[in-house]
Amino acid sequence: MKTDPNADNGTDTPSAAEERILQGLGVSAGVAIGHIFFREPGDVPVSEKKLVPDEVPAELARFEKAVEKARRQLRKLRQRATNFHGSSAEELGYLLEAHDQMLQSGHLHSGVARRIEQEQVNAEAAVATEIEEIAGTFNAMEDPYLRSRGSEVQHVGQRILRNLTDRYFQSYDSLPRNSIIVAEEITPADTALMNPARIGGFAAVLGGAEGHTAIMARALGLPAVLGVSDLLTGIAPGTPAILDGEEGLIFLNPGPERLAFYEERRKEQAAAVRALSGIRNLPAETLDGTRLTLQANLELPSEISQARDVGAEGIGLLRTEFLFMNREDLPGEEEQTRLLRQIVSDMAPLPVTIRTLDVGGEKLAPSLGQHIGTSPNPAMGLRAIRLSLRMPELLRTQFSAILRASASGPIRILLPMISSTDQVVEARGILQEVAADLRAEGVKLPDPLPPLGVMIEVPGAALAAHALAEVSDFFAIGTNDLISYTLAIDRGEERVANLYDPLHAGVLRLIHEAITAARHWNRPVSVCGEMAADPRYTGLFLGLGVRELSMGPKALPRVKARTRLLRLSAAETLAEEMLAERDRAEVSRHLERFLEALQAD
Repeated sequence: MKTDPNADNGTDTPSAAEERILQGLGVSAGVAIGHIFFREPGDVPVSEKKLVPDEVPAELARFEKAVEKARRQLRKLRQRATNFHGSSAEELGYLLEAHDQMLQSGHLHSGVARRIEQEQVNAEAAVATEIEEIAGTFNAMEDPYLRSRGSEVQHVGQRILRNLTDRYFQSYDSLPRNSIIVAEEITPADTALMNPARIGGFAAVLGGAEGHTAIMARALGLPAVLGVSDLLTGIAPGTPAILDGEEGLIFLNPGPERLAFYEERRKEQAAAVRALSGIRNLPAETLDGTRLTLQANLELPSEISQARDVGAEGIGLLRTEFLFMNREDLPGEEEQTRLLRQIVSDMAPLPVTIRTLDVGGEKLAPSLGQHIGTSPNPAMGLRAIRLSLRMPELLRTQFSAILRASASGPIRILLPMISSTDQVVEARGILQEVAADLRAEGVKLPDPLPPLGVMIEVPGAALAAHALAEVSDFFAIGTNDLISYTLAIDRGEERVANLYDPLHAGVLRLIHEAITAARHWNRPVSVCGEMAADPRYTGLFLGLGVRELSMGPKALPRVKARTRLLRLSAAETLAEEMLAERDRAEVSRHLERFLEALQAD
């Protein structure tokens, strides 16, 4: 029999004076100070009951009623999601729509009905058996995206079971303010139910930085720590706690000094947010007059207003995957043109860098599923520019839409996951053919055509940067993938995520190599990975010679504020010192001393 995890059962409760520190992955920055609350376990206990034939029709009707109720719940949840901003609403919308599709048709629905009819068992047992079988099939697959579908099937099945057993999903609205939610797993739908004005933050045993839950936490501004392996051991509901979403730490029963430190830090963060709004219209300029251009990364058109609100000087990375997501068919040229033209027009006269499709096995793009196929290692398989060149008609359509949209404002075109000059030359050839066809139709295009740049995100591209600079017009360094591929680390894998190291000597040298080549060939170079969004690294990039950074809109004010505290000469010294080091600890100490000096000034 399951017990209420939030009941005070008096067991395993640490003493009031005993502080305990848990380490996980900090996936959403911020500090929460409050008390622990356990999210109720999602699994509904099920017992099997055999039916007599006359009971089957009524049991089928009871199942259908539970399904309809689940669909009404999803509609309400989707309505609630519209109150969120930007990518969080879009992410949740995609997810809930997928859940609704599972409820309407498919194996889950038909399989349960079949079990009730043929095996003559109660609906709860039929649902439990069916979701176990389907989820087991998905979980056995090697493809990460398909494996993730297994947990979605379980979430949908548990919703039906709650309705069949009249167990209501736990509401967070009645919790004390600043409660810190802990659980084995927090789903994106759970996150949607958390009001940031009431909930302090959350932590879970499962999950990584790249999952939907982490993305939504960041979008909502909820501090979050995932991948805490011993989170649920020896912890009691109501335990006072501090959650540090930046460092990935949870302090249980924190002492007075710890509490005072984090209270002060939380006040400083709140004050910093207020102060940052005042620099919106000021340039990102160092104390000695060096100018940085700060642009925004966009995943969805709905984020344009955020980019403009924080004073972004353009879109440094527009991901076009949104055009292909959550649909079974491929978007046509007209549809792509309309959406891209709207984005370019909304940002004009500021520039927009449009990245061609960067999709692989880990991305949610069912419209491309049949073309991508299965891969033993999707991260290194048929994805990004490799897929586009394998499907030239797909690339032609995208190039044509981008060129048509160029009439509405300045654009650049960015090719993802480039590893050789041949790929750039082939893509440029297709671009020129598409342009010639459009001009023949009487479409007016810029002359010369928009710049064609490459993502530097695999070690081979960084090492071949001089050759790539000869055949391309600009570089964008994607630090996320560059770090992962250089160190062979999947940072979504909690068992090795701690080895993901932006300051690894190999990573710094590859970034330096790419920047040096770009400057030698007089090619603009920007950085658009998460390192660009972290103000700790702004001085390093400035010292390395980078003058363009692109990041999520929310990070832009903090990076601008940091830029305005820097001096170019000190930043160049920092970069030289860090590049000269072989020892990771010394590299880190140079950066720490630099940051401490900034604080002292």
